[in-house]
Amino acid sequence: MNILEFIRAIAALAVTLGLIGLAAYALRRFGPDALSRLVTSRQVRRLRVVESLALDPTRRLVIFSLDGEERLMLLGEGKLLDWGPKAAAVPPSPVVPAPEPVV
Repeated sequence: MNILEFIRAIAALAVTLGLIGLAAYALRRFGPDALSRLVTSRQVRRLRVVESLALDPTRRLVIFSLDGEERLMLLGEGKLLDWGPKAAAVPPSPVVPAPEPVV
């Protein structure tokens, strides 16, 4: 094996490894989610999850914001268990007893 062939093989290996490193960097920087970031930056998002809490393996509480209003949802067993807030019923006004006349 000639020394020129050896240097040529080392240079080819360096170029190949450099291209692999460049491709890895490009995938991290401009990966599959980069296109979605570009698309969603133009759209106004109406729904976002504020917080999520696992109660047990089958149930989860989720606070989310919809059109600027926060709502609480209880998820479990593959179905929606509760949706809040509900339409608030007007509570009955408390009955205030009339003061007794002073004699």
